[in-house]
This record gives sequence, structure tokens and C-alpha cells, in this order.
Amino acid sequence: MSRQLFYFSVLSLTLSACSSVDSKRAQGNFDYAKKHESKAFIVPKNLDKPATQKEFLITKKINYQGSLGEKVDIRAPSLVLPIAASSRVIAGTHEAIIWFDKTIENKDLLVFIQNALVSQLKSDDVSYEVVDSSSQDEPGSKKQSKTEIYESDWYHSEIVTGWLFTDIESSTSIRFRYEFFLKPHGRSVSLKVSLIDYIKTDNDGGSKTIDPIDKQRAEMLMLNEVVAQVDYNYRLQQRENRLMRANQKLVVLGENSEAEPAYVVEMGLNNLWDNMPIFFEKHGFTINDLNESNKTYYVAFIKPETSIWDTIWGDEGPVIEVNDAKYQFVLAPLDDKDQQTSVSIYNADGEPLPLETLERIFPVMETGLSFRSFY
Repeated sequence: MSRQLFYFSVLSLTLSACSSVDSKRAQGNFDYAKKHESKAFIVPKNLDKPATQKEFLITKKINYQGSLGEKVDIRAPSLVLPIAASSRVIAGTHEAIIWFDKTIENKDLLVFIQNALVSQLKSDDVSYEVVDSSSQDEPGSKKQSKTEIYESDWYHSEIVTGWLFTDIESSTSIRFRYEFFLKPHGRSVSLKVSLIDYIKTDNDGGSKTIDPIDKQRAEMLMLNEVVAQVDYNYRLQQRENRLMRANQKLVVLGENSEAEPAYVVEMGLNNLWDNMPIFFEKHGFTINDLNESNKTYYVAFIKPETSIWDTIWGDEGPVIEVNDAKYQFVLAPLDDKDQQTSVSIYNADGEPLPLETLERIFPVMETGLSFRSFY
């Protein structure tokens, strides 16, 4: 026997041995299922009957129609996995249902979850339809709860056997219903998945009846697929938000309230005031005095020296190209919402630096006043 034929024989035996094991059913000796109840203990009339404890009695409420022996389904129960942000399950329920709470303020929560479902169905190449949409008034409030029901088209799966000549051993088709419920305040949405149609065809014929455990597992699996899609969409949104903040122009050239050239920073006055010492320290300014009432820093500038080692090791920092002198940095709010602050720079004589100077040093000032390199 050649070595290749030997390996092929071992592989065939291994596959046939594995195929004979049913991971869904119990394995072993089931003699207990054939045992009969023993007869009741009879006490002779001339003897006292022993006392019995009711708490040790076995209830007669036994499901004699249940599975016995190797027919017992031993698979672990399926669970809903609340992996998406602010998702939660209801303790004690066996239904495939999950709740989502709002985490992104500028997004409609119901639409966000529905888009995740549609994305999942599209990736599965399965169509859908909206079969119901209704609203209900909340007692004592103008707000309404909302219910929407989607139904999927058929999911198809086949088990193909054979190598050179293949044959379809069995085929299964299922459809799902997706029920959305939006609470009146609009910050919580539930999604429930139900299997509504089932068809299985194999060598034994066709059937439209599914085992209850298989039904629950299919519903849980479908719901978990949607939850995973919601989580993925959340992560995409968070990434877009981070990129938007990273690319946002927090500092632009503009004017202060006196129509003088100044930098306009997208930051509240008090926050920017508290962070300015970090900017000064990083760029060669020394604070000589300050007036917190007028939000003015009096600073002296000395151009930082760069050694050859800083150049070699890449430690040279950005330098603001202005003369070594004393300056005043005056901060002032630009709107009532305290979202923008002007930064005006004056020389020792109280004259504002010209627009040409502000434009020349803008690349360094923009990075510095955005505090991107610090946080």
C-alpha cells in the first residue's frame, strides 16, 4: 500500500467516524430510560407507617412527552449578545429581543438601527419589505411611541454531498420578521426577531415544522448579526467624528471686535485662557505679567535656539518668526455662546501686529493654538 493511499484511507476513516457523531444529541448508555417505577412500599397492618417529608416528594408534573435517551438535545442555549454601544437585553426572556439607547445625539436612533438591518440584509443578498408602520399617542403627552415591522425574503441554504458527482442532501429556507419599537422620548429602540416561515427538504421528504430549539437558535443568530452590524456602524461613525475633529480648522485668520487683525480660535474664552501658558512655554514666550480681568498676557519672546543635536534627532520644534521683544496677547469672546475667542497680538507700544505678520506665522500659530501637539 502506497503512503498516499494509506493517508487517504486514514482520512476517510476519520471523516466517517466524525460523521457518525451527532453533536446535537446525547451520547452514552440510556438504560435509565427503560426503567419502570417501583411499586409503592406496603406497610403491614400491624406496623406503624413511617413519617414522610413532603419536601422530598417528587412532583407528578412530569412531561412524559419529552425526549428521552439519545433524542435529548444537549446543545447549549443561544444568547443575545449586546456588543453594540448602549445595547442591553431583558433578563429572563427567551425571545430574540434587544434594546438600544441613544449614543449619537445628531442621529435618529430608529433610522440608525433600521439602516444597520438593511445593510445586513443587503450583505446577505436578501430583500425585504416594510409590512407595518404605526404610531400611538402617549397618555398625558404629545409624544408618540412608534412601531415598524419589516419582513425578509427567503434565506436559502443547502448541504451538498459528493465529490465528482454532487448531490443536494438537504435544503433549508427561512424567513424572518423584525419588529422595531421606539419609545415616546425617542432615546430607546427595541428590536425583536422572529422566524415566521420554514421549509426543509431532504431524503425523508419536506417539512414546515422546525424544532423549537433550532427556531430559537436561528432567531438569536439573526439578531446577533444585526447587533454586530449596529456595532460596526457605530465604529464607522466614531471614526468619521475623529477624522472630522482632527481635520477641523480650529484656528483661522480674522478680526477682533475692534476690526483689528487677529486669530479666531474655536474654543471658549476661559478654556483658551487656561491653556495659553502651555502655548507660551512651548514656543519661547515668558509670561512677565497678566491681567485676568482684561484677559491679557504680557510676555517676552526670545527665539529658541536649535542645536545640531536637535536637528539630527528631529527634536527641533516649530519657531515663530517674530523679533525678540515684548508682546501682549489679548483674548476676547466673539459670540454670545462662548464658542469663539479672538487672540489679538500687540507690540510693546500697544499696536496690533499687521496682517502680513499674522499670515507669515500662521502655520505655527494654527498648530499651537489648536493644541494638537499637546493633547
